[in-house]
Amino acid sequence: MSIILKTPITDSVAWKGQDLVKDDSWIFYLSDDSLACIAESLAFCKSRGAQVPAITAEDFPVSGKLKEDIAFFSEELENGRGFVLIRGLGKTGYSEEDLQTVYYGIGLHMGTPVSQNPKGEMIGKVTSVGDPSERNTRVYETNAYLPYHTDLSDVVGLLSIRKAKSGGLSSLVSAATVYNEILTKHPEYTGLLYRPIYFNHLGEELPSLSPIFSYHNGKLACRYLRKYIEDGQAIRNISLSKVELEMLDLIDSIIHDDAIRMDMMLEPGDIQFANNYTVMHSRTSFEDHDDPELKRRLLRLWLKMPNARALAPEFPGRNGIPARQDS
Repeated sequence: MSIILKTPITDSVAWKGQDLVKDDSWIFYLSDDSLACIAESLAFCKSRGAQVPAITAEDFPVSGKLKEDIAFFSEELENGRGFVLIRGLGKTGYSEEDLQTVYYGIGLHMGTPVSQNPKGEMIGKVTSVGDPSERNTRVYETNAYLPYHTDLSDVVGLLSIRKAKSGGLSSLVSAATVYNEILTKHPEYTGLLYRPIYFNHLGEELPSLSPIFSYHNGKLACRYLRKYIEDGQAIRNISLSKVELEMLDLIDSIIHDDAIRMDMMLEPGDIQFANNYTVMHSRTSFEDHDDPELKRRLLRLWLKMPNARALAPEFPGRNGIPARQDS
C-alpha cells in the first residue's frame, strides 16, 4: 500500500526549470561513434526490409557506444531527472522514414512500444489536423495549448520532424517539485493528493479510481490531467468538493510557475523521452504553416519499461490504450 510521504524529495528528480536553463547538462549530444552505430543499425534494418511498427529489436541491433547511451537513457528516466533530450540526428540528413526507424529501434531497446489509441497505432502522429470544436478531437491533433498531463505509459517519447512557423514549445515540470511545494507550503492538501479520485482514462468504459500521487517502495509516482479528473466526476455524477477544486487550482498554479516549469524547443531530429510518473508535460500553442508539407510534425512513442518503478495497488500502471477488435 502507498504511504504518505512527509519529507521533501531532494534528489535529482526534484528539479526546477530556473536551475536547468542555466546549463545544458540535461541535453544528451550523440557522439560521432554513436551516430556511426545508428547508421549501421539503420542499414541493417533496411536490408531486411523491416518497417515500423513491424520491426523487432533484432531488426535494429545496437552495440558499442550506442548500447551504452541507451542504458544511460533508461537509467536517467527512472532514477535521474526523469527526462532526457537527445540531440544529433538533425545533422544526419535522414528522411522522415529513416528517422522514424531509428527512433522506434532505439525505443525497442529501451522498452516495449504500446498502443496509443483504439486503432492500435504504435506511433502517434502529432500534427495539427483536427477540428478543436469536435469533442472527440484530441488536443495534440490541434495547434491549441496542451495542458500539463501525464500519458498512459511508463515513458513517452517525442521525435521532432518539423517545427511550427512560431510557438509550439515543449514544456516539462517535475512532479516531485510540485509535491515538495505542496508539502512545504500547503501541507493541509497533502492527504487529498493520495485519496483516490475518478479519472476518465481513454480506453475505459467508465472512469476508474486513482490517486494523483502515490509513494511506494521509496518512490513517488504522479498521474495528472485535470480535464480527465473533471470529466471522471461528471460521468460518475459526482461533484468535486470545494477543497478538491482548491487542490486542483493549487497544482495548476505550481506547474505554471515560471521558476518551476521548463520550456524547450524541439529542433528537427531531436528526441525527448520523459517518465510519466515523474514528469508532467505540456505544449504551448503555435502558429503553423499553411502548406501541409511544412506543418509542425512530431512522432510520439509510448513505452512500457522493464525498469519502471513498482506501483501501489491503488495506483495501477497503465500502459497503452487497448485496441478495439473492430478497428
